[in-house]
Amino acid sequence: MAAAIAFYTCLPVPLSWTLEFRGIARFAPLVGLGVGALLALFDALLHLLDMPILTRSVLIVGIWIAITGGLHLDGAMDTADGLAVQDPQRRLEVMADSRTGAFGTIAAIAIILLKTAALNDLDSSRAIALMAAATWGRWGQLVAIARYPYLKATGKGAFHKESMHSPWDLLPGLAIAIALSVIQGSVGGGDWSLAIGMASAGSAIAILTGAWFNQQLGGHTGDTYGAVVEWTEALLLCVLAGF
Repeated sequence: MAAAIAFYTCLPVPLSWTLEFRGIARFAPLVGLGVGALLALFDALLHLLDMPILTRSVLIVGIWIAITGGLHLDGAMDTADGLAVQDPQRRLEVMADSRTGAFGTIAAIAIILLKTAALNDLDSSRAIALMAAATWGRWGQLVAIARYPYLKATGKGAFHKESMHSPWDLLPGLAIAIALSVIQGSVGGGDWSLAIGMASAGSAIAILTGAWFNQQLGGHTGDTYGAVVEWTEALLLCVLAGF
């Protein structure tokens, strides 16, 4: 768990701890829950300071990027640059390039704007929405790791694929995500429509996003794992704002 925190976030981990990075992917949804909880705490503090909701939303998205070190957003940007190339044989080469192209910049702007706008429209249930988005995004990443081939012999995501041996690894993260919907239904005054919508939309977006990238590339890389996280988070927040 400590290795998962060190890998997926910029949160400090004691240097004296021995970190085992093999198998950390299965802890990703739990890390997402923690990230969402931290964001919810910051949001509550800003609300106590009477911060306007739009400013709060912008700050929360900024803190979101800071906590993760832009790890997933960088992957979404590289994936967008790769998919913009018409020649499928060159896509992985472009994605491996450290330089950011126009389409990567556009993707980052779109994701940030979607998250900010959706949070601005969520005047209630913001805490649960933040935790659900971060959890479902990383569960979608876990599905992509377990379900689809990895396209590189080496890379930041290769060891994730090597350590996934069973579909049962998906169940704890799924249980956490569904539990958030149960909590939403319980505290929502008996109105379970948002809870059911959150669970349905979260699972559908998480699965379909990974499937779409697989269809486009014939598999996944570390960059597309990050893209699955970012796009699932952004799209789920938009759906929840609609609800």
